[in-house]
Amino acid sequence: MVKIRLKRMGAKKSPFYRIVVADERVQRDGKTIAEIGYYNPNMDPAELKIDIDAAKTWLKNGAQPTDTVKALLKKSGAIN
Repeated sequence: MVKIRLKRMGAKKSPFYRIVVADERVQRDGKTIAEIGYYNPNMDPAELKIDIDAAKTWLKNGAQPTDTVKALLKKSGAIN
């Protein structure tokens, strides 16, 4: 199954995340299918950028977002 999830990047104790599409069997920071945005919680306010068209396309094709990504997609307006 294909998942939309976060990929951790950045230095120790200063993470930022890429929002990626990946097979659920691949490790968290492993090979990805597509990159559709990023989330930086270290900024004030938190920085969030998502390619809404790509996210909607992947969701329509059956990709399942994780709980955290689902909340971020709602915040960005990609899903209701």
